[in-house]
Amino acid sequence: MIKADLHIHSNYSSDGEFEVFDIISKGLAQNIDYLSLTDHNSVKGIDEAVVLAKKAGITFIPGIEIDCNFEGIDLHVLGYQVNWKSVDFSRLEESVYSKVMDSFAEMIHNINKLGFIIDAPTVLAQANGKLPTGELIAEVMLSDEKYYSPLLTPYMKGGERSDMPYINFYLDYFAQGKPAFVPINFITYKDVIEIIKDNGGVPVVAHPGLNLKNKESIVETLLDNGAEGLEVFNNYHSMEQISYFAALVQKRNAIMTCGSDFHGKTKPLINIGQAKFDNQYEDYLEHSIQRLSNLSI
Repeated sequence: MIKADLHIHSNYSSDGEFEVFDIISKGLAQNIDYLSLTDHNSVKGIDEAVVLAKKAGITFIPGIEIDCNFEGIDLHVLGYQVNWKSVDFSRLEESVYSKVMDSFAEMIHNINKLGFIIDAPTVLAQANGKLPTGELIAEVMLSDEKYYSPLLTPYMKGGERSDMPYINFYLDYFAQGKPAFVPINFITYKDVIEIIKDNGGVPVVAHPGLNLKNKESIVETLLDNGAEGLEVFNNYHSMEQISYFAALVQKRNAIMTCGSDFHGKTKPLINIGQAKFDNQYEDYLEHSIQRLSNLSI
């Protein structure tokens, strides 16, 4: 069986923990054959990853994960085999940074209004130049007793949301539709498809079952409008979602991918090379990954 992980975040992502060297080392330890670094709105780690993966004997596929909006829904699109040296990606990262920073004050206001205790300067200091995230807000509050409140109990040791407290806090409060959510005017899905394809890449919708829960059929529209594949196997999809997405991808002869969405401490139960899988699609997945790896930019 092919061993691949095409959705991994390094510390170049706002919520990633490990350096690129550590990512490649972990991939090697897991006997990964195919690996892609897909940092949030950033390609800064690709140069280093290309060199290190080659030394490790791992087939590396350059990647990025881009935030966008489709008809009012926040989506993530993975771009594989992109020309990471293109100025388009540095401009994208600068734009996202500016937009997220503009939203930060409202994030803090919203969470304080709900009864939590936190201040912006402390979170920004902890971010140390990276984008402040909902996960980081949770980490700061859980690491200092002066921020403790009864509302944090589910995320503290032994609490019902304590298995992955930082990401669970984000999902409970800052995800789209949740009480502290702040809408950000990310670029459109159409523009993301254009950026990826204009730079020689292949656009694949990341974890569609997570972003489109109970609206899974929207992926057909996404495939009709530029996406060339779906991330079918990850740690968020149910087996029913996997079957639905896999059948759709096969019907369209589209790309099928797998990824752990590894981050490190924000998702401590997720490891490189880990993804929910259905063996009946193994051959198609392997063929898809080989299609991606054989492309050149």
